[in-house]
Amino acid sequence: MNKFILLLNTLKYLKSKQIYYRLYYFIRKKIKGYNYPLLLPSNPKELVFNNFINNYTSFENNTFTFLNLSKKFDEIDWNYSEFGKLWTYNLNYFDYLNQKNISQEKGLKLIYDFIDNLQNIKDGLEPYPTSLRGINWIKFLIKHKIKDKKIDNSLLAQYYILYDNLEYHLLGNHLLENGFSLLWGGVYFDDKKLLAKAKEILYDELNEQILDDGGHFELSPMYHQIIFYRLLDAIQLVDKNLNDTELLNFLTNKASKMQCWLKNITFSNGEIPLLNDSANKIAPTSKQLFDYCDYLNISKENLKLIDSGYRKITKNNYECIVDIGKIGPDYIPGHAHADTFSFVLNIDNKPFIVDTGISTYEIGEVRDYERSTNAHNTIEINDTNSSQVWGGFRVANRAEVFDIDIKNDIILAKHNGYKNFGIIHQRTWQFSENKIIIIDNLNQKTKAVFRLHFHPKIIKQEIKNKIKTNKEFKIVQNYIAFEYNKRILTNVVEIEFEQELKVEINI
Repeated sequence: MNKFILLLNTLKYLKSKQIYYRLYYFIRKKIKGYNYPLLLPSNPKELVFNNFINNYTSFENNTFTFLNLSKKFDEIDWNYSEFGKLWTYNLNYFDYLNQKNISQEKGLKLIYDFIDNLQNIKDGLEPYPTSLRGINWIKFLIKHKIKDKKIDNSLLAQYYILYDNLEYHLLGNHLLENGFSLLWGGVYFDDKKLLAKAKEILYDELNEQILDDGGHFELSPMYHQIIFYRLLDAIQLVDKNLNDTELLNFLTNKASKMQCWLKNITFSNGEIPLLNDSANKIAPTSKQLFDYCDYLNISKENLKLIDSGYRKITKNNYECIVDIGKIGPDYIPGHAHADTFSFVLNIDNKPFIVDTGISTYEIGEVRDYERSTNAHNTIEINDTNSSQVWGGFRVANRAEVFDIDIKNDIILAKHNGYKNFGIIHQRTWQFSENKIIIIDNLNQKTKAVFRLHFHPKIIKQEIKNKIKTNKEFKIVQNYIAFEYNKRILTNVVEIEFEQELKVEINI
């Protein structure tokens, strides 16, 4: 019964379009199956494109390495699932075609192998990997000036499979990736049908997903970088190959906003905070993206962090980012964490208090922990998450932030994530040049725990020197992750209290 209620409290946030397409695709598959032609006659155009950013190296010596897990194949199993679905997806993305050191001969061999096995491929023909693969194939073909009917005919067929299975049941970054890829397919094949659908999706979804402060609405700096990269590639593609000033201006305006948000959220040392589902060595770095903006002459807007719910406080020797916003978009919170009122802190350009990051998308205890309130720098009450994250990518009831008050160097806000217990959590941050004071107030006595997660290089004595509080605290150890499948033990401060707590961080 509890699982049923949890599901209802999750489904109530979905858009009617998502529910419709989930049912439509399910019923259609039962009736029609999944049979499409795997080759279609094509006549692609010659395109101009500079592959400005090389993808991370993931294929060497016949070994594929994704998410820090490696596999060498005698014969490639495109459905290989021993490392989880995200690894299989990466195998089918073909990002390695556009890494720095891959030869034309090797790239073509990999493409031919995929085409020859296409009738047996499962996860790789889903819309998301198909979208990324289409872009990567076209980039590779442009770079090496390859004209190959077998590849082109297969690619066009894959694009029409994508067209018939667009991710309207998910929306968010998945549908946006579908749109970007259809743009590539539409321009490459001079296909008006693909191009019209691409433009429809891009206009609708970029207006929906890029917030007024420039942030991507799923509130993950990593996904922001990924989408921003895709947007910059789209701008170059349109500018050099498509006579569409209206579309070009629209995309450029969105890129200007996204550049501003990324500049605001990136620390002075060039690193992003690993908020929500974020990890290193997945997306291009902020510097690579800023350099790409310079290459494309993308203007720099001057926007403040507001709509995304993040605030960044910068003093002479520290930078602090606090989260006083929604956990994410109501209808697609799959990359959200139960982290309301969490924060991260860099001192002297080095990470001090950190987000615990993510190491996996596989459903289970590790994924549950990394999304939990326990894993963030905030207050956990009665051993319960502030937002009901569950099932790997689902959220039922979620915390709502209200009564935000920002004056000078003081930020105050309340959230109702524990309203089932009749509790409202109020947190106040007070910032000065050499100290941060955090005051937590609950409207009634309860079992509460305040946690701070420190970078692994921060030793216990430094913590004891810098953290002062009106309660006793203990230092325990738990895991954090800066990259997929790499979990590291680090020090965590835990402070138990009942109603009010004051913590000082001496800089």
